[in-house]
Amino acid sequence: MNIPKLEAGDFWGGLAAMLVALPSAIAFGVTIYAPMGASYAAQGALAGILGVTALGLIAPALGGTNRLITAPCAPAAAVLSAFAIEFMHGGGNIGTALLMLSMLGLLAGILQILFGTVRLGQLIKYMPYPVVSGYLSGVGLTIIGSQVPIFLGAPKGVHFWASLSASGLWKWQSMVVGVVTIGVMLAAPKVTRVVPAAILALLAGVLAYSGLGLADSTLLTLAGNPFVVGSLGGGGSFTDAMAGRWHAMGDIGIDQLKYIAVPALTLAVLLSIDTLKTCMVLDALTHSRHNSNRELIAQGLGNVASSVIGGIPGAGQMGATLVNMSSGAVSRMSGVIEGVLALVAFLVLGALISWVPVAALAAILIVVGVRMIDRHSFQFLKQRATILDFAVIASVITTALTVSLIAASGVGIILAVLLFIREQIGGAVVRRKVSCHETFSKRIRTHEEMKVLVTRGARGVVVELQGSLFFGTANQLYSALEPELKSRDYVILDMRRVQTVDVTAVHMLDQVEDMLAERHGFLIFSQLPQNLPSGRDMQQYFDQLGLVRSGNPVRVFGELDDALEWVEDRILEDAACGHGERVALGLSDFEIFKGRKAETLAALEQCMEKRSCKAGDTIFQHGDTGDELFMIRKGAVRIVLPISEKQSHHLGTFSRGSFFGEMAFLDGGTRSADAVAFSDTELYVLSRKTFDALAEEHKKLALGLMEGLASVLSSRLRYADAELRVLES
Repeated sequence: MNIPKLEAGDFWGGLAAMLVALPSAIAFGVTIYAPMGASYAAQGALAGILGVTALGLIAPALGGTNRLITAPCAPAAAVLSAFAIEFMHGGGNIGTALLMLSMLGLLAGILQILFGTVRLGQLIKYMPYPVVSGYLSGVGLTIIGSQVPIFLGAPKGVHFWASLSASGLWKWQSMVVGVVTIGVMLAAPKVTRVVPAAILALLAGVLAYSGLGLADSTLLTLAGNPFVVGSLGGGGSFTDAMAGRWHAMGDIGIDQLKYIAVPALTLAVLLSIDTLKTCMVLDALTHSRHNSNRELIAQGLGNVASSVIGGIPGAGQMGATLVNMSSGAVSRMSGVIEGVLALVAFLVLGALISWVPVAALAAILIVVGVRMIDRHSFQFLKQRATILDFAVIASVITTALTVSLIAASGVGIILAVLLFIREQIGGAVVRRKVSCHETFSKRIRTHEEMKVLVTRGARGVVVELQGSLFFGTANQLYSALEPELKSRDYVILDMRRVQTVDVTAVHMLDQVEDMLAERHGFLIFSQLPQNLPSGRDMQQYFDQLGLVRSGNPVRVFGELDDALEWVEDRILEDAACGHGERVALGLSDFEIFKGRKAETLAALEQCMEKRSCKAGDTIFQHGDTGDELFMIRKGAVRIVLPISEKQSHHLGTFSRGSFFGEMAFLDGGTRSADAVAFSDTELYVLSRKTFDALAEEHKKLALGLMEGLASVLSSRLRYADAELRVLES
């Protein structure tokens, strides 16, 4: 294990973090042990201190997140105190309750180790925000509810509502100490940030209690005093108690393990979320990246160690971590220093801790609980779109307060999943529908062919899909496709923006395919994603489910342009003006020479070069010099714009009867793209120099050629403009 070098900043950061974590840990311990009776408050305080020590020594030493401080936390206090209250109300004895608390923390730590081992760290980080918000608010309210009776000085066993309604049970001494503590904790940050507010508040509570003791000497008696933590006991008695507790493990049976299983799972999940949330904040502040699974294993081992020695479990604490970082800490050693100093503080200041007023600890926890409540969630009520998110938060809080935190987690996750499905169902899966007489492939067609495509292109349609195709949106997709199935022979589904697809959606597409087949139509897929967010290859998935199989009227193309070109070829062939393999054209067959005299065209042909190219041959490249105009007698030529050594952009495919290279022919500049023979091709090649010489003798021919070029280019531009208008609409 790589042990980082101890820096001065790590010492000061660890000291500051200890001053923040220790008072809270003592308060959490007192809260957890309070259901056993006032005499156990001191054991609770000791458990909190031991928790700080064990977690501080183990978790940062084995974890990998620099500056993270691990200590007993509010979720642990909420779950363990609720468990203790329920167990004692159920008639359990104190000895068994103490053992069950240790077993619960131990099992939670083991579960965290298991989470990290099976790499669940990534999943826990992605808990939906409304669920996490509801968790934290529920924990905060639980802590407040458990501390208000202590703040008011109510006797043991009196709960929140009963303590509020029974003013005769209130102790004014507790209330004075609590009010002073809360006042100082809220005001301290406005005065100084050198000393943590919790430390100043705790000192203020001790001083307030001491002041009351000057007026009432009974408050200065330690034995049997319900207002203070009480004696922490000697090392021997604590060791004997721990030995007896673990000796009783032999009496724990399956029924007891079942009893703590659900609370342990709740605790493990909450502690993991708390830790990873703090790690993510650290990542953002320090531009680092933590290892979620390693951190969970380290946290689990720390909680196991804490439970073994009688401490309470914990997690990465946000407040202590931020104080640690702002005090100059740079490595994991600051967390170890925090644990060592917590033990030193206990050994040196043990007697003083005995005199800490429980009302002061309750006041500190009430402030912590209030700060845990996500008040910003009320903003969700202002927007109609987020009201249901607020409902999830409210449901989690209500379930946490009335049933349990683990039930709240289940309710929250189920509601979050339902909201996600609702959002997916509500979103449109069809981004755009365009008829094939409004959008065209990049294959450059003759004027005659374009007229056919404009007239008959409505036989095909391009449907651009988006989002998730699953059981929730399958019916929506079918409703969008159903009108097209009655009038189209070719339905192209552009899949490039599809993120997920399930069996229900594939089954629906299979039905669409059958309906098209009855009319001798085709279902065509373009740009099937090879790597969906789930890692699935869509085409492979379609193959496995039998949607794309031999003999089916289904076609799959890598690009939308290829699919459009295939449909256009079918439409042109049906109209008997396709461009299949035929004899090479003569000059009179080209549109720009229609109506010219035979002798004039013969003279022009004499000036032209006839050139043959094999498929894949480069005719010219980007940046080449040249002034030739190329006319395709047979075959096809693809024009490609190179972007990098490995990447290029397909500009267009010119087929039989088309021309290309006109830019350099007209302006004499260098070639703007690459021209590559797409199939075996035969060309007429006319250089500008030859054309200029011919123009001296055949001025009308030269003018006609230029007019023809301008007419064809103008026609191409008009079709392009019309297509852009359709796409923008």
